[in-house]
Formats: sequence, structure tokens, C-alpha cells
Amino acid sequence: MTRPLAVLLTVVLLGCGTAETSTAQGAVQQRRGERPLTIADSRRTAITRAVDRVSPAVVTVQTEARERVSFDPFFDFFFGGRGGSTSRVVPGLGSGFIVDAGGVVVTNAHVVANADKVSVMQRDGTVFPAEVLGTDETNDIAVLRIKASGLPVVTLGNSQDVLTGEWAIALGNPYGFVLGNSEPTVTVGVISGVGRNLVARGEGPSTYLDMIQTDAAINPGNSGGPLVNADGEVIGVNSSIYSPSGGSVGLGFAIPINRVKRVVEDLVAHGAVRRPWIGARMRYPTDNNVREAIAAGAVVATVLTGSPAERSGLQPGDIVLRVDARVIRNPYDWEAVLLDLRVGERISLRVKRGSRELDIAVTVQDLPEVSAPRVQVLRELEVVTMTPTIRAQRSIRSRAGALIVRVGQNVADQIGVQAGDVIVQINQVPVASAQDVADAIEGARRGLTRMLVERGGRIYPTEFVIR
Repeated sequence: MTRPLAVLLTVVLLGCGTAETSTAQGAVQQRRGERPLTIADSRRTAITRAVDRVSPAVVTVQTEARERVSFDPFFDFFFGGRGGSTSRVVPGLGSGFIVDAGGVVVTNAHVVANADKVSVMQRDGTVFPAEVLGTDETNDIAVLRIKASGLPVVTLGNSQDVLTGEWAIALGNPYGFVLGNSEPTVTVGVISGVGRNLVARGEGPSTYLDMIQTDAAINPGNSGGPLVNADGEVIGVNSSIYSPSGGSVGLGFAIPINRVKRVVEDLVAHGAVRRPWIGARMRYPTDNNVREAIAAGAVVATVLTGSPAERSGLQPGDIVLRVDARVIRNPYDWEAVLLDLRVGERISLRVKRGSRELDIAVTVQDLPEVSAPRVQVLRELEVVTMTPTIRAQRSIRSRAGALIVRVGQNVADQIGVQAGDVIVQINQVPVASAQDVADAIEGARRGLTRMLVERGGRIYPTEFVIR
């Protein structure tokens, strides 16, 4: 009987103390002419105010993609099927947020990848057809536009000021409409870490660099939604989770908003992102040994001929210690820095060469193929002549050919090529330049064209008819 009584007395005493404290605070406030705090007042926190500020601009991104399905040949044989293939519509869902009252929406590139139709739904259920202004698969960012005005927008923060341990609020639409409405779900945690290099597979691309880590629950469908601080500012874009089960285990990752700002500016203005290029490659681990890479530092493996790195005096074997004020601990840190650079920017590298340290200034340039003359072959296909610098930058095995720098989805499906492929032969004739591709395809109109392309170091054949 003694222990329950002690517990009861403790509860009563604590309750009395709380009541007395509350009464005292109320008396002080009354003397100051202020309204006493109530329980309703205490429910309004920094988190609820941040959610109120951001949630009107959080949207659901709905997609439709057409997927080709082959008929079962055995079913066709026994049951009189017609053979061949058909297609079906595959729906998809993600999240996004409005950054411009005129209808500019940010989401993940993998949310709208291969989509034939994209629409955006506000939290009140209003649906708008959306145009994809551009995507950046490297950073996993896509920018959409809807025809509307006067829309609620988010406030963008500064991801350089993010503090490990501060509140983190994730908004989005996990699992789509399983919950039965279009209002965003809110989960809360803390910033678990910054500058994370995620090289294991999550939702989206397999490698994310310089990410914000949070334990706020992020689940499939949250992709593209905002990660918010306690001031109601967007500090990142929810993009990936690390999970052995497919659900949240407290390892969520968001793309820093400062990088997102740069990508969005490029996509809105140009429909594409300018790729900063220095022309130095780091030494990476063998056999996917990430631990080896973390301990090895950022060691320069090769410096490409004619590159900004070569002109600045950077040499193979140099160890990069810093880029401006950012510390470089491994090759993944180096790649993360490249994602945040701007073309034309001049940066300072602190490198270790032997026993001494020195500073090297480098001016960032576009990728070599960006400035190379382009030849438009078909309405949606552009190629450039492969140069030694392009060949070295992309580790292309073929000594000559034409690099595909842009291809529309329709042409890609019909011809069987993609951006980054190198056309090395057309109708058994070697390709030495971009103009060779234009001449060969023009001469083969309405006939069967056989083409060899290099992709990932391997040669693939493809056949098509131009009508």
C-alpha cells in the first residue's frame, strides 16, 4: 500500500506545484496588463506556425507514364492471341512546392521521369495541368509550371546556416491518396547531420552528395516536398530515404536549398542546367569500397588536356584539401563542391603536393560538349563531334564518333538511343563527325538504318526506319 500512495502523493504534489506556478504567472501577467496564458495558447508552437506558413504552398504532383507490355507468346499460341505488344498507363505520385506566385513548382526529377502527363493539385483539391520546364537528373530536381496566378509561395531559407540538432519539419504526401485527402502530412524531427554523401541506393538516383540528413519521417510519396526549419523557411527538398524495408527508419535526406535555387534559376531561364567543369578526376575506391574512399582523401587521378585544371597547374597526385572555405575530406566531397559551382566562377584550391601545401586558382568552365558546335539531325536529336577532351571527360572507348547531347523522348523510344550515347557507325560507315551523322541519316530516309552506339563502354546495335 505504501508505494501506490507515494506515487499518488507525487502526482498530487506535482499537480499542485504546476497550478501554483500557473497562478503566479497569471498574476504577474495581470499586473503587467497582459492576458494570462491558456492551454490553447501553449498549443501554438514554432512548429505549428511554421506549418501554417508553408503548407498552403505544398502540392501533390500526379503523373501518367505509358508502359509497353508484351503479350505472352504461349497464351497467343494456345488461345489465338494476336501477338506483339500493347501499352498501359502507369500512374505516379509525388510532392512539390510553389516557389513563384505565377505557377513555378519545384519537385524531384525522379518524380516526373518518363511521364507523358503531369498535373499539380493544391491542398484544396484544385488540379492544374503542368508543363515540365526542365529537369536536372544529377541533382534530382525538376521545375514545373502551371497556368495560375496569385498562388501561395514558400519562403526559401539558407542551407549554409542549417544547424545539426535543430528542428526539422518534413511536408509532403506519403503514399499518395491512401490517406484519402490532398492536404500535406507533417512529420517532425531534427537535423541529424549536414554534408552527407549518400552512396547507397535510396528512392531516386543511387548517389546523393552534400545532403541534409534528418530523422523526420520521410516515406515514398514525400519526394519533392519541402524540408522546413522552425522559422517556416524551406531549407531542403525531400529526396531520398535509406531503408532496408522501404519505409522510414529515421534516415531521410534532403537536397540543400541553396543548390536547388541555382538549379531552378537555370531551368526557368534556359530549360537546362549549365554543368560546371574543371577537368580533374579524383581517385575513387575499388570494388565499391566506400570506407577506402572516406579515408583516402581527394587525390587527383588525372588532369585532362586543355582543361581549366591543366591550365591552372593542378597535377596528378595532388591532394585537394579545400575549395575556397570548404574542407575536402574525400572524392565525394569534391563532387559535391562541383555541383554548387557556377560557370565563370573563379575558385581557390588548397592542395598538398609532396610535403608542401599551395594555393591554385581555377576558373570554372562549361562541359566541353556544351561549347562545341551542335548539329541537329532530326527534329529532336542533336549531336556534337567527339573531341579528345570530350572522350577523356566521359571515358569513351571509341576513338571517333558523334556524342548525342539532346534527344526527345519520342525519338529516343523509336531509335533506341539516349543522351550521352556516342554514334560510331551508320550503315557500316564509320562516323568521324557530327555532320557525318546528319548526312548519313538524310541519305537513308525511308530506308532501314543500322546504327552502332557506344554506351557505358559497350557497343550496341539499333535499327530504325525514318518516315
